[in-house]
This record gives sequence, C-alpha cells and structure tokens, in this order.
Amino acid sequence: MKDTVITASRKRRELIWLAGCIVAAMGVNIYAIASYGAPWSEFFTSIGYVAVFGIVLYVATAIVRYVVYTLLRFTKKRKSISTQNHL
Repeated sequence: MKDTVITASRKRRELIWLAGCIVAAMGVNIYAIASYGAPWSEFFTSIGYVAVFGIVLYVATAIVRYVVYTLLRFTKKRKSISTQNHL
C-alpha cells in the first residue's frame, strides 16, 4: 500500500473551510432566531444542531469542490490532447 502525505497547507485550508461552514451555520441560526422572535437562549441551546448543520454544509461543499476540480482537470486534459492532435 502506498503511503499518502497530507501537507500542512492542505490541512490548514480544510480547517478554514470547516470553520467557514460552521460560521455560516451560526449565521443561519442567528437569522432564524431574529426572524422568528425566539429567545436568544436558543443560540446556546441549539449549538449541537448548528455543529451538525456546519458539518453537513462542509461535506456538501467538499463534494461540490471535488466535482469542480475533476471537471476542470478533465477539460484541461482534453485541451492538451486536442492541441497535440493539431500539431
């Protein structure tokens, strides 16, 4: 089996994405509390739901980022193949 190395910059980038998703989930929670007129104690009591929503949001963005990366990589290969055929 081949060993894989995850660089420190990659770990940092993924932690930033995860933190951004959790902050976005907190923003949604704040918006919901404000728009429905709920007591602000809901902000602390629903932190578990916010964490789960943040993780789900992170997984969804990871899937979208992977699909975009794959499509860009595929189109880049197609361009290099088509330019080689025309030479």
